Amino acid sequence: MNFLLEDRKTRIYWNPYFGGFLLGLIVIFSFYVSGRGIGASGGVKSAVVATVNAVAPSHAENSAYFSKFLKGDKSPLNTWLVFQMLGVIAGAFFSGAVNNRLKIRIQHSPKITAKTRLWFVLLGGFLFGGGSQLARGCTSGGALSGFAANSLGGLIIMISIFGSGYLFAYFFRKLWI
Repeated sequence: MNFLLEDRKTRIYWNPYFGGFLLGLIVIFSFYVSGRGIGASGGVKSAVVATVNAVAPSHAENSAYFSKFLKGDKSPLNTWLVFQMLGVIAGAFFSGAVNNRLKIRIQHSPKITAKTRLWFVLLGGFLFGGGSQLARGCTSGGALSGFAANSLGGLIIMISIFGSGYLFAYFFRKLWI
């Protein structure tokens, strides 16, 4: 059973290949149970639409983008992706509590500061979020679920994501190692 776990300086993490295998099983289970794959960016988008609608309802109604997700009295938060994201957050919290890793900290390479790490996290989040909206899905929805559904677009997204990751990892390796 030790091959499933990695000990990194007294913290036990799952082997990433085992985690990927389990993620694949979750995608299959999701298709079997709900008829849909998994996704992440759609839940965040629903939260943004609900926030804009609560703060500036006339702007949300008149916006070509936001109005697509507003349907009468139904809340934009009433989608399965929002509940999935809440489950992911609850699962991460549970995992951290069970493994005694529940504390606020910033993990970064010793070659950079925590502030630099946070700026790159913010920049990466904006780029990834914007890219997922342009591509109509993120790695979870576009790549994992699309590929699992034998979609050519899912295959292209998967190749593009991992290909660009290998291509650009060399330039940004200081942020991690």
